Amino acid sequence: QLQIVESGGGLVQPGGSTRLSCETSGFNLDYYVIGWFRQAPGKEREGVSCISSKDDITYYLDSVKGRFTISRDIAKNTVYLQMNSLKPEDTAVYYCAADPTVVPLGPLPTMCVGNEYEYWGKGTQVTVSS
Repeated sequence: QLQIVESGGGLVQPGGSTRLSCETSGFNLDYYVIGWFRQAPGKEREGVSCISSKDDITYYLDSVKGRFTISRDIAKNTVYLQMNSLKPEDTAVYYCAADPTVVPLGPLPTMCVGNEYEYWGKGTQVTVSS
């Protein structure tokens, strides 16, 4: 059974860092594109960062470029999102999602569209506040 569990959220001060983990089971990361998405209260869900299944093509939302880094540990079946220089506007519930059919054509927004992802975790809250 395919499972996705996020962890690592919490309260972080502005300018601080945290790392989110997306632990997966029941499927092989080599065959799934993985994405991190977020949704803040009253706002639409947005794709934050996504990583392809084999050649590590990565996409980042413009507002997080240079601050967030997505990575995969195949041996641990885990995908990480390192979040640095956090800002209050990064406050949201962060979701990890997986899909075997998304075909990245490059580091483009099209590889990070939430409606294209089939499998989702329950999310982890990240609050950036002093």
